[in-house]
Amino acid sequence: MAPPATPLLDRVRYPSDMKNMSGDQLKQLAEELRAETIHAVSQTGGHLGASLGVVELTVAIHAIFETPRDRLIWDVGHQAYPHKILTGRRDRIRTLRTEGGLSGFTKRSESEYDPFGAAHSSTSISAGLGMAMARDLKGDDRQVIAVIGDGSMSAGMAYEAMNNAGAAKARLIVILNDNDMSIAPPVGAMSAYLSRLISSRPFLSLRDVMGRLAKRFPRPIERTARRAEEFARGLLTGGTLFEELGFYYVGPIDGHDLDHLLPVLRNLRDAEEGQPILLHVVTQKGKGYAPAEASADKYHGVAKFNVITGEQAKAPPGPPSYTKVFANALIAEAEADDRIVSVNAAMPAGTGLDLFAKRFPKRCFDVGIAEQHAVTFAAGMATEGLKPFVAIYSTFLQRAYDQVVHDVALQSLPVRFAMDRAGLVGADGATHAGSFDVAYLGCLPNMVLMAAADEAELAHMVATAAVIDDRPCGFRYPRGEGTGVAVPARGTPLEIGRGRVLREGNAVALLSYGTRLAECMKAADELAAQGFTCTVADARFAKPLDTQLIERLAREHAVLITIEEGSIGGFGTQVAHHLLGQGLLDGQTRFRPMVLPDTFIDHAAPKVQYDQAGLNARHITATALSALGVAEAKAQPARA
Repeated sequence: MAPPATPLLDRVRYPSDMKNMSGDQLKQLAEELRAETIHAVSQTGGHLGASLGVVELTVAIHAIFETPRDRLIWDVGHQAYPHKILTGRRDRIRTLRTEGGLSGFTKRSESEYDPFGAAHSSTSISAGLGMAMARDLKGDDRQVIAVIGDGSMSAGMAYEAMNNAGAAKARLIVILNDNDMSIAPPVGAMSAYLSRLISSRPFLSLRDVMGRLAKRFPRPIERTARRAEEFARGLLTGGTLFEELGFYYVGPIDGHDLDHLLPVLRNLRDAEEGQPILLHVVTQKGKGYAPAEASADKYHGVAKFNVITGEQAKAPPGPPSYTKVFANALIAEAEADDRIVSVNAAMPAGTGLDLFAKRFPKRCFDVGIAEQHAVTFAAGMATEGLKPFVAIYSTFLQRAYDQVVHDVALQSLPVRFAMDRAGLVGADGATHAGSFDVAYLGCLPNMVLMAAADEAELAHMVATAAVIDDRPCGFRYPRGEGTGVAVPARGTPLEIGRGRVLREGNAVALLSYGTRLAECMKAADELAAQGFTCTVADARFAKPLDTQLIERLAREHAVLITIEEGSIGGFGTQVAHHLLGQGLLDGQTRFRPMVLPDTFIDHAAPKVQYDQAGLNARHITATALSALGVAEAKAQPARA
């Protein structure tokens, strides 16, 4: 389908091009921007619903404020596609989430209009407050605007930042983009009028005068007057919570009505109020695109799709995803054990626990975007004899590290961590890559760590986690489809700390941790073709290690290579530490650990990412030949 006609948008390369536009022109610009966003995402896939919900808000902010001099921070960043189109990136918008193309999130290195990168939620107010404090210390006068969604407001970090901002009386504008919260009363003309009124300078000044006057009354009268004002504002606007945190609350207003947005934002821009301001706008995810509006998830994340019908491109049928295998395996365990419960942090579909919730609605807990709470909540359950499985992406579990250490590991509580998105994740890029969990969990006492090499192994590891009842454990698995192996209806618990050998050889030992096992098998075939037979083993456990297996591999082979989809400090480090302690690397075995490189890998197809990381079969082959002292191009069969 051809791109839509966008005569007004064609005149806008940067926000400065919008400054002289009338209100009617800005409305037309918003319609064209929405059409352009829909068409672009139909070709690339991505986060459509959230971006459609902020089209008018994006236009209004850039029309009123002086970005990039004024700092605009988008929380999470997946709602920033319209922002990217208006800030000099329209010519690349159809490269979203592809190799060498635009990031699916805000990214500092991509544009000066992205002052803060975000792909994890609830960081915008903290970052904005930091920018505001820096501005004041430097004597600047720029504005700082943070746009945060209602989902992100479920995280404690947002309230920590608001509490700090209110106490500091920082000049900061927070825009709450509310597309699902129950706190929003009906939005209409009266609400818009009141919002415009209380955001105006006369009202701000009058409120200050009345506040000072109240302080001259005897204390009981002062308290009564102040509470009366708060009560009235709470009844009119629902803003009492934010007022208590020290914010001047304005709203709610219709986030799709530029006649409401423009004057209120203009008032807030010109306000001299000595406290942070929260503007509450009510929007609709997927606004303006009927298939998205009708969809249960409002097209939160989509594959490429047909703009006319909304039908998304379907991948050819293949093996089930690891996420679905995990969900089915957990359901099978829960059928047999009513103590099993699941916990997720606002990601029921992403973790597969929506399937678990359908089967066991009372045993599935979605705690919102609150990973810290999720972990300690599960720890509390574990103290009472339940068997909690906490399903969190590896990259999101980073946010709850203190709780894993202090509340779970230190007390040796049997919380089970199901870590989805292990390794590199393709289009979501570095922000969502599960690179570090083996390193940051492997150093903790009382922790059992497993990595599934295929779908069947994942089912067995779910069963293993279910029977570990005296300490915490974690198992990791990647995004995407499995290998196609048969998956049992219910897994069989593995012996703790025991790996398996899939192929025996005598020249090179390849010890895999995770789903690089298939690449190890390919590399073994390539090496065998050159006369170097390989032992291929699946470690299964990074903690406790299968020390008997590791020592045998080291003693019986000239070269031992570990391969993992994680950073330095993970499985290979654990193996090296053990071998060094046993004196097995004292001039004997040539040991080579293969890990993710010491860099963040940008979005691309997973195979391309693993090529960049040097963890595909050809890299394993080259590493083995180099360790054997054989030039790859001149490799000759080993002599007897």
